[in-house]
Amino acid sequence: MTPTSAHYLLRVDDLCPTVKRKPWLRLSALIAESNLKPILAVVPDNRDSELYISEPEESFWQQMCDLQQAGAAIALHGYQHRAESRAPSLVPLHRKSEFAGVSALTQRTWIRLGLDILRSHGLNPTIWAAPRHGFDRNTLKALREEGITALSDGFARRPFLRGGLTWIPQQLWGPLEKRIGLWTICLHVNTITARQFDEFAAFVRQHAAQFISVDEALAEFSPSPLTLLENLRENASYARIAASRFKRQMNSRFHRQRDPQGALRPPTRAQVQQPSNSSPPATPDTVPRAGQAQPPG
Repeated sequence: MTPTSAHYLLRVDDLCPTVKRKPWLRLSALIAESNLKPILAVVPDNRDSELYISEPEESFWQQMCDLQQAGAAIALHGYQHRAESRAPSLVPLHRKSEFAGVSALTQRTWIRLGLDILRSHGLNPTIWAAPRHGFDRNTLKALREEGITALSDGFARRPFLRGGLTWIPQQLWGPLEKRIGLWTICLHVNTITARQFDEFAAFVRQHAAQFISVDEALAEFSPSPLTLLENLRENASYARIAASRFKRQMNSRFHRQRDPQGALRPPTRAQVQQPSNSSPPATPDTVPRAGQAQPPG
């Protein structure tokens, strides 16, 4: 392995005892078959109703321990996976988040409680993976104070240093072949379709030798602060995502205003009076996937 060719990390989000069972069983089998060492983003105390997909799996925590033993990295995926804050995040992909804008004391309390829960189940969380990519400088401070020194986020081609932590970039939501750099593919087991899974499985089998672990990634790509050019590329990626999201929202509103015969309907009074910044909150589907607005590279 050399940094002159592309390497991939798998990150699996929204893991908790009520994760959607069938796709999780398929993915965990693929992980074992291909000897993948993913980032497992585990919700310590899930209170998000959208993650109550299956009945609680009694063996869930043991599964996480077994995967950790096999080389997976455990990430603290927030605390309760609620999204009740609308404050801006350091990674501007969503309008709502669990942590961004919350008081520093509350954030540190939530992080400490989350770590305690994961550790009580035999896990050793070493990475932060924010739900909906939502966190701020107070989050970074709380993570440092609680002994977490790395996070999975950001749009760069390599791990980098920022805010006193090591950022392991997370730029893809599906398989996409790259030439150079480190690329984290984030999968949401609860929403992945059979077709998306098959595409990812085929990609893994084709590029198995290029999938590495967090430890291998940090050894291959020595983290350092981003250069001016790299920072500009990262900001350009966020701008492209925002533009792509705005375009989709405008197209969606346009089509909703057409009647079944295709005639354009005038907007309702409520639509006319709706503030321009009151568009629906972003969902995982509004984040660019591999074939949509692509990160730099």
